[in-house]
Amino acid sequence: MTISRQSPAKLNNGKRPPGRPRSENARQAILRSTLKLLRKTGFEQLSIEAIAANAGVGKATVYRWWPSKGALVVDAFALSTEDELHFPDSGSVYRDMAFQMNRFLGVLRSPRGCIVRAILGAGQSDRELLEEFRKRLLRPRRQEAYETLRRGIERGELPRNLDLDLVLDTLYGAMYMRFLIRHDELSEDYVSAVCRMVLQGAAHQASSQRHGGAKTNGNAVRRHNAKVL
Repeated sequence: MTISRQSPAKLNNGKRPPGRPRSENARQAILRSTLKLLRKTGFEQLSIEAIAANAGVGKATVYRWWPSKGALVVDAFALSTEDELHFPDSGSVYRDMAFQMNRFLGVLRSPRGCIVRAILGAGQSDRELLEEFRKRLLRPRRQEAYETLRRGIERGELPRNLDLDLVLDTLYGAMYMRFLIRHDELSEDYVSAVCRMVLQGAAHQASSQRHGGAKTNGNAVRRHNAKVL
C-alpha cells in the first residue's frame, strides 16, 4: 500500500491541521534555551527575558506553561534526565538500586551536574525553587524508588518494617555529600560500596527478624546478604 506524502496543508484543503505543532516546537525551544543559558549564567543571573529571546518566543509564551523561573529550570532539567533515571526490575534490589544510582552519577558528572549545583545552591534562599525541585524531580523518582524497595521486601530481601525514606536518604545523601562538598571522589566504586553497605545492613535486619533477633545464626545472615547482592 502506498502512503500519500502530501503536505499537511494539502491534506486539509490548504488549512493548518488540528493540533498545535508550533506551540510544542516553541515549548521544546524554551526548554533547550533554559538548559543552555543556565550552564552559562547560573540560576541567579538567568532571566525569563533571556530565555524567551534565545528561544525566539515572547515572555507570555514562556509563562503560558511555567509559573516561574524556578519551575521552568527544574522542568527543563527533569525532562532532560527522564529517560535516564528510571529503575529497572532485575529481580535483585541491590542491582536495581545500584544501576539507577550509577545512572544518576553519570548525570551529576555530566555538564548537567552544574545545573543541579545551581538549583540546590539557589534553593537555600529560594524556598519556591526547592519546592519545584521536590515536586517536579525528586518526588517522581522517589515513588519509583519506593516501588523498587517494596519489590525487595516482597522477595524477602529486605525487612517488612523497613523505613524507606531513611534508606533512600542514606543512599542518595551520601552521593549529594561528595557531589556538593567535593571532599573526596564521587565514583562508581563509591556508589556501589554505599549501596552494598546500606542494603546489607537492611538485609541483616530482615534475617534477624526471621531467625529470632539476637539469636540469628551468622551463616544464615551471610547467606541472606549474598542473596541481596
